[in-house]
Amino acid sequence: MISRTTIDQIFEAARVEEVIGDFVQLKKSGSNFKGLSPFSDERTPSFMVSPVKGIWKDFSTGKGGNSVSFLMEHEHYSYPEALRYLAKKYNIEIDEIEQTDEQKQQANERESMFLVSEFASNYFHKNLLENEQGKAIGLSYFKERGFTDETIKKFQLGYSLNEWEAFTNEALNKGYNLKYLEATGLSIVKQDLLAASGTKQFDRFKGRVMFPIHSMGGRVLGFGGRILTNDKKAAKYLNSPDSDIYHKSNVLYGIHYAKQTIAKEDNCFLVEGYTDVISMSQKGILNVVSSSGTALTENQIRLINRLTKNITILFDGDAAGMRASIRGIDLVLEQGMNVKVLTFPDGDDPDSFAKKVSTEELKNYLANNSQDFINFKVSLLMEEAKNDPVKKAGLIRDIVISISKIPDRIQQEVYVQECSRIMDISESVLFNELAQINNKQQRDAAKVSRSSTTSSASANMAPDPNEPPLDVLYPEMVQLQNTPKFEKVNELAKYEQEIIRILLLHGNKEAEFEDFIVGEVVDSNEVQPLKKEYFSNLVSKEIYLNLQEDEVEFTDDVFQQIYYEIISQLNQEKNISVNALVNSKNPKISSFVTGILMDDEKHVLSNWGRKEIIIKPKDKDLPKMVLDAIYNLRRVLIEQKINSLISDTENPDREHMLETIMNYTELKKLLCVRLNRIV
Repeated sequence: MISRTTIDQIFEAARVEEVIGDFVQLKKSGSNFKGLSPFSDERTPSFMVSPVKGIWKDFSTGKGGNSVSFLMEHEHYSYPEALRYLAKKYNIEIDEIEQTDEQKQQANERESMFLVSEFASNYFHKNLLENEQGKAIGLSYFKERGFTDETIKKFQLGYSLNEWEAFTNEALNKGYNLKYLEATGLSIVKQDLLAASGTKQFDRFKGRVMFPIHSMGGRVLGFGGRILTNDKKAAKYLNSPDSDIYHKSNVLYGIHYAKQTIAKEDNCFLVEGYTDVISMSQKGILNVVSSSGTALTENQIRLINRLTKNITILFDGDAAGMRASIRGIDLVLEQGMNVKVLTFPDGDDPDSFAKKVSTEELKNYLANNSQDFINFKVSLLMEEAKNDPVKKAGLIRDIVISISKIPDRIQQEVYVQECSRIMDISESVLFNELAQINNKQQRDAAKVSRSSTTSSASANMAPDPNEPPLDVLYPEMVQLQNTPKFEKVNELAKYEQEIIRILLLHGNKEAEFEDFIVGEVVDSNEVQPLKKEYFSNLVSKEIYLNLQEDEVEFTDDVFQQIYYEIISQLNQEKNISVNALVNSKNPKISSFVTGILMDDEKHVLSNWGRKEIIIKPKDKDLPKMVLDAIYNLRRVLIEQKINSLISDTENPDREHMLETIMNYTELKKLLCVRLNRIV
């Protein structure tokens, strides 16, 4: 069995448009890609790929899913075979072991660490807004930095009280295990023979303003904390230590908030610090992420590469800092990405510059002052070389080495010509130098490849004979082929599906709902007048409470499984993770969820906007949509109950049965009033 760690690495590395692009010709369409369906014979594209969501949808056949499900559908791979294919494509070593009880426990421990981190984020944020010390010190600091209430809430900024055990004691009192507080680095535990327990624990981030660091999916992985005193013995910024859920070199601050805009704008601005991201975002530049003060790594670049091929690195006016960070440019080029560089005037960084200028001025500056890496390197290092031929030759060689990192040979040639023009040196000399560097890189790569081939020659790549065929994995497709084109609509399934759709798309949103209360005056010939009251609630909670009240069980097995998974997530995380459902091993669940997530993309395929056909947003009035789905589900269930009672000719207690039917009918009338339906 392939280990969970390996599977996570595969899903993290796999870019759905790259995987599918090996089999289908895709063209850019906004933030998505489109192409002709590989599963049907068509002339107009109905196949959509969403890099941001990591999923695909074929509207001609109804199929959809992630990278793995595409390989299972298109190449008829088994689930393990698809994982092996992706592991080979992205050079991931497969760790294949039998999962032990200890490994199962480890998976549970990771989840416990996530829960502790989420609690800490809420605790620090509450301190900032409600605690007197938090407001006086932490909130004042953020306000002085110019951050609005909306920005502070968006980034969940917080404050850790300037007390040794404030957070740790609060977490322990809430029932969280000290083991996970220590594992996440939130608490530090040390041996203390004088203590009754033999250990003493204290808060790592004591007296610091807090910046939660999220995964691309939005889960809290760790924290950055900034001290506000002038204590020379303490680090200005302190990050969570690496743990099972947090690896600094694999994370970009702000990626969760920026991913949609990065894909839409097809460009990512890369900055150095937390406040750079926050200030730029507050000024309307949303496609900004930070390496959190660490040197840029390959894994961080791959995160961006999933969303766009274009990176613009923003440097401040400090030349020394720019030289130290220049290695990151070569790493970006190695990943086949396009890199531009933008510097700010002396003394300014992205944070301070964003505060000085208006949004329009900031956007104009970003658009008009970026330069390619050759011009940047020349402008940065030419001052040092001046009239020294040896230093100038070294600079030229350094630029050619950067050019050699670019995988595309055509781009290499274009940059060689640009370098020749700027540095006033013949192209032939530069091409000769580039050829030598490329040859050396190819020899080194060949050595690595031979070594890798030898070590993996014994790997078992044979298909799993116990893996069921696709007609077993996808029985609904066989059923679909044998189903008549025209049949009565299953109203119950229709509204069950609508409820699942709402949960997937809007479950984590809060909305204002209306409740109906029966009035005092009753006309015996009409339904009782209704009064309305309003209250706020999470969409997922409102649906759950209503279905629980009616003890509703979904009749469709797939819908029921999805609903159970969503409720399980809400009980553990208080948020719905759609990615977990997209990556489900059950292809029915993965395909259905993908279809919901990609439903709106079919309008893009039809180009309705160009045809001046306005598509009315289905989800404009969210509270009404939620309540309509719940009321309609109740109405259909009541109708089924009434019909069942009427058809029960063997019931001896006819009088009681008629009374029950009348009660259900009155209830149905009440629901119809709420739905504005005519009975």
